[in-house]
Amino acid sequence: MKAIYKALIFLIIGLFLTSCSENTNSLEQIKNRDKVIVGVFGDKPPFGYVENGENKGFDIYIAKRVAKELLGDENKIEFILVEAQNRVEFPNSNRVDIIFANFTKTPEREEKVDFALPYMKVALGVVSKDGKIKSIDDLKDKTLIVNKGTTADFYFTTNHPEINLLKFDQNTEAFLALKNGRGDALAHDNLLLFAWAKSNPDFKVGIEHLGNDDVIAPAVKKGNTELLNKLNEILIKLGSENFISKAYDETLSEVYGKDINKDSIIIEPK
Repeated sequence: MKAIYKALIFLIIGLFLTSCSENTNSLEQIKNRDKVIVGVFGDKPPFGYVENGENKGFDIYIAKRVAKELLGDENKIEFILVEAQNRVEFPNSNRVDIIFANFTKTPEREEKVDFALPYMKVALGVVSKDGKIKSIDDLKDKTLIVNKGTTADFYFTTNHPEINLLKFDQNTEAFLALKNGRGDALAHDNLLLFAWAKSNPDFKVGIEHLGNDDVIAPAVKKGNTELLNKLNEILIKLGSENFISKAYDETLSEVYGKDINKDSIIIEPK
């Protein structure tokens, strides 16, 4: 009998803890703590990076405005640095409320998190020294650098298992490996590669478009419908103000200059 009571007590405690965990990043919890916690990149300029201890970039600019809409002040936000391979884990373990880490929406990821409305278009690209790698065939017997958990990692692992992949956790590690000759090319989001190549003129994006045309969107914990709906409501408001265009002008226009057509990149949510 004691064993039954003990089991019931543990069951009740487990249910209570699960309930608390599920509500950790609810709208009410965010408002009560008077701060929204957002997962971002710290090493992916010009989208999310840290400079002199300050979070900057396109994603950061938009995330701050979301904080202002939620809590009345763009400074009521805490940034948590994430890596590509663990972005899904952070909202689902209640470590962040929202992921704003240049997150490409894919069917596989949709099974694990709930994506809000998109604000950007993207595809894969491949960068190499002097742009020598111009096709998949050029990668035969070569080493291709990717970041773990990225769409590039998934694309080549799934579609081209014959290609030798050298995988890294962080963007800085991956790009340094390319510059040091540890790989022949690097695959990543084409928009990131265009920006990086402009700062590293010895390298060119030889493959500008690969795979699907995808979108980038913020994400929340799977099943957190209340926060998802509020986030979409905010994004629609921003779209009506052409705020994503403003974010581009403030953070990306200087990087891309006239090489990129802004309207081919941004999405004003509707």
